[in-house]
Amino acid sequence: MSVTAQAQPAAGAQAQKVLRYAFRIAETGFDPAQVIDLYSRIVISNIFEAPLEFEFMAEPARLRPNTLVAMPQVSEDHTTFTLQLRPGQYFADDKAFGGQRRELTAQDYVYALKRHYDPRWKSPQLYLLENAKILGLSELRQQAMDRKQPFDYDREVAGLKALDRYTLRIQLAEPSPRFLYELADASLSGAVAREVVQAYGDEIMAHPVGTGPFRLVSWQRSNRIVLERNPGWREVLYDEHPPAGNTRLTAIAQQLKGRRLPMIDRVEIAIVEENQPRWLSYLAGSFDLLEELPPEYADLAMPHNQLAPHLARRGMAMVRYPRADASLSYFNMEHPVIGGYLPRQVALRRAISLALNVEEEIRLVRGGQAVPAQSPIAPMTWGYDPAYKSEMGDHDPARARALLDLYGWRDVDGDGWREQPDGQPLVIDYATQPDQQSRKLIELWEKNMRAVGIRMRFKTAKWPENLKAARAGQLMMWGVGWSATRPDGDTFLALGYVGNKGSANLARFDLPAFNRLYEHQGTLPDGPERAAEMARARDLMVVYMPYKVHLHRIFTDLAQPWLIGYHRNIFVRDFWKYVDIDPMQQEAAR
Repeated sequence: MSVTAQAQPAAGAQAQKVLRYAFRIAETGFDPAQVIDLYSRIVISNIFEAPLEFEFMAEPARLRPNTLVAMPQVSEDHTTFTLQLRPGQYFADDKAFGGQRRELTAQDYVYALKRHYDPRWKSPQLYLLENAKILGLSELRQQAMDRKQPFDYDREVAGLKALDRYTLRIQLAEPSPRFLYELADASLSGAVAREVVQAYGDEIMAHPVGTGPFRLVSWQRSNRIVLERNPGWREVLYDEHPPAGNTRLTAIAQQLKGRRLPMIDRVEIAIVEENQPRWLSYLAGSFDLLEELPPEYADLAMPHNQLAPHLARRGMAMVRYPRADASLSYFNMEHPVIGGYLPRQVALRRAISLALNVEEEIRLVRGGQAVPAQSPIAPMTWGYDPAYKSEMGDHDPARARALLDLYGWRDVDGDGWREQPDGQPLVIDYATQPDQQSRKLIELWEKNMRAVGIRMRFKTAKWPENLKAARAGQLMMWGVGWSATRPDGDTFLALGYVGNKGSANLARFDLPAFNRLYEHQGTLPDGPERAAEMARARDLMVVYMPYKVHLHRIFTDLAQPWLIGYHRNIFVRDFWKYVDIDPMQQEAAR
């Protein structure tokens, strides 16, 4: 599937500034209403625009208006949000507009949010909006499903209205003190033009048209993605405010201040799943950026966590940062063997967790670039407790074997492998991918499970295929990463909420006590009461173990000397507009 690229500049024209790098996992598509994977959302966030955005250099994270004239007006009870758009903002040109410039209006945000409720699109992010309880939208969705009729986009609901051409009002059934975060995620609340969706229909994944700084010009699925500057994007000047004392970011902010964004003309993304070719291509100058330094090359690139002298001499920059994420393996709680809430079923999951040697995973698979997890809630988010210690972070094969013996998971036929309490074979199927890191993780799982007598089989498929199967509840176990899009621990507790089954809640966990805690903490302002509710919810996830949370990763990116202004804010996906390229130096390195 592809989109025809624009013509190249004529001979003698100024050299294009092209950012080239690689994703290590394939995208799924570019429709905000249909995707949830990180790499698709990175592309989407550079094409579509949410009303708000996170400041690029601010620490701690701070929101600011994006397409709005000012921050939204919020009622004292955090149920009503009024947004005022700036006039004179336009969608990128597209044939769907019949040759006319198409201005962004409040109605485009109404339409974009409604699309997540349309059963046709099976939005995996719907849970974020349904949890916020926008008045009338869930009922409109249910009506469409009950009557087996198309979703009625023209039906006005109390909770989502365009009051005039540039004014949007959102009303919630319950207080949501952090709802503004939903309005800063372009992959959720980015403005979408109805004409574009009607023009492309089921092909909309390949035809994203937004108001953002870039537009898609070529897409070869799972191979290559090319975007170019949107020439109709409004005037936005570089004006960032780094934290006091950060000399590197201060120098960047001063160097680029006042420059019109975006500063580059084109972005070329390759899909390179194996670490070695990504690493070698970067060293050869074929890529300007190496995101997520492969752990097996950490000692070569950053001995003792310092940039290696041979890379420093070449002028490369190293950006090292913790990400608000969790690497985890989920257990399908609806599976008759690995799931369930009975003591013997919980004991099996706890035993598997205790048998896995996460310290060894960090050392041998992650190159030392991670810390063991004690709970689902990740660092860099509100609700994370650095002093919290739990069984989640333990490696204790003896205790694992004792739990299995106590609850009837024994080797009854003497073949060295345990059986189920009813005597049936015990086999754990773990979904995985065909890349080098996954193969190393398989070796670790096999070794650790063999030590406690559990037979584990591995079923290999491409990541998008595993995601589709996981959302449908068809996998027994799978290992994934979950990254926060906002500085709040709710993102991780959402992994256990019943309303998120098939989306965030791949484990399909459904515990009434947890559900009540999750719902209540979401209505509370940040403070001691909310922290206590989040802690109780966290403890239930640790006790029932729907997820084995392995670790929280520490990432290192490398940038070539001709990539100017590179910085990593873990809550900003649309960083392309903030960087510049020196094309002469880039070309000389080829």
